[in-house]
Amino acid sequence: MANINSGDMNPINLFGFASDAGFSTLGQVDEEPSHPDVLTDGGDLIQNRNYTLIVDRSSNMSIIDPTHQITLQSILEDATLAVATHCEHLDFKGINLYFYNNSFEYCDRITTERIPALFRQHPPSHQPHLAPVLRDAFNRYFQHRRYGETKANGEIIFVLIGTMPLDPDDVKQTIITASKRLYREDELGVLLLQVGTDLELQSFLISLDNELQNLGAKFDICDAVTFDTINRATLSEVLLAAITD
Repeated sequence: MANINSGDMNPINLFGFASDAGFSTLGQVDEEPSHPDVLTDGGDLIQNRNYTLIVDRSSNMSIIDPTHQITLQSILEDATLAVATHCEHLDFKGINLYFYNNSFEYCDRITTERIPALFRQHPPSHQPHLAPVLRDAFNRYFQHRRYGETKANGEIIFVLIGTMPLDPDDVKQTIITASKRLYREDELGVLLLQVGTDLELQSFLISLDNELQNLGAKFDICDAVTFDTINRATLSEVLLAAITD
């Protein structure tokens, strides 16, 4: 996957707006003219791919992030709507959305106007288990592929995560197993976007990015974007790197 230069990530740089902005303004992502446009720079890849979001709703999302002095919940809401806004431009029928903690809920064909209400319906609670929701997302993809319902360029799964999962080994094995069912490397990608600055989580995400092929993965399908791997990057740059790499 693409390498992004090291630097400091903050909600303004990555998502294009201040983290305390209201939902009414989040759909209008301001970007510098020099930044890429995923719709034009992504080429044919962007129009022929499905997009799924997996969102951390564990109880730790209520914790105040020491770097930005706001809750992870606030950062996550902004990040989710920003990612969904961009993906909605790419997949006009809406995106697939999961909320997860110790269980998960799947929402099909979600558009951005529904996201604030869905967040209110899913307040932070319980402990984070990532493997089951990843496994379900992978299985849905392979089921669609079996029946010829996938798009030509496959699917990207975005994981917006702020808490170290309690099942790290199971997460690794789930991704490795899925990679062995792929026909080609660019068929399915997992982009893990860290929300907050937890160092244990950062280390885990980097291991998913760099180590899974050594553990038996057929392809390197994971890319991790942590708070120290972004240098003035906007969301468009992150999405474009994931789409075109």
